[in-house]
Amino acid sequence: MQRLETVAAARGFRRRHRDETIALVPTMGALHRGHLALIAKAKELEDRAVVSIFVNPLQFGPNEDFNRYPRTLEADLAACAELGVDAVFIPSVEEMYPQGQEHLVQVVPPESLTGFLCGKYRPGHFTGVATVVLKLFNIIQPDVAVFGEKDAQQLTVIKRMVRDLNLPVDIVGHPTLREESGLVMSSRNK
Repeated sequence: MQRLETVAAARGFRRRHRDETIALVPTMGALHRGHLALIAKAKELEDRAVVSIFVNPLQFGPNEDFNRYPRTLEADLAACAELGVDAVFIPSVEEMYPQGQEHLVQVVPPESLTGFLCGKYRPGHFTGVATVVLKLFNIIQPDVAVFGEKDAQQLTVIKRMVRDLNLPVDIVGHPTLREESGLVMSSRNK
């Protein structure tokens, strides 16, 4: 498994595998069984599986839990290796946003997709999600990206972004997994 920490390294991985298909599983880490199911699906679909692990500050509001969000990189890397992931992209915030977040061109999804449910209570959240996902798509250049259906509004925003911006990526949703108690699996459960 290759550990890719820079945009240049990720693009190099794509160039080396230009004749193969790639499935991307974008995550913020703290991987759980739900993520592992997404990775297994990605491996079924394409020649190579790439997982990104990036806690994206753009999708956290001022009073949200960015600093407390669980970070379990070594365990995440071990899980990816065990599943046979080909590469893990783990950029720093500085690598993803070298000019700083305040100077970044961002993708702003329409309010018709974001003005209710989660988006109603987290202004700017889906702008952060769409922006980082578009960046990941441009860096990794996957043929397919696999997302959990747990975040249904996010999945809808991403599918619409792909359609409206004519991105050459197929989006695959994967059913939600739950804990024995019935609670939806989430990194925040930790």
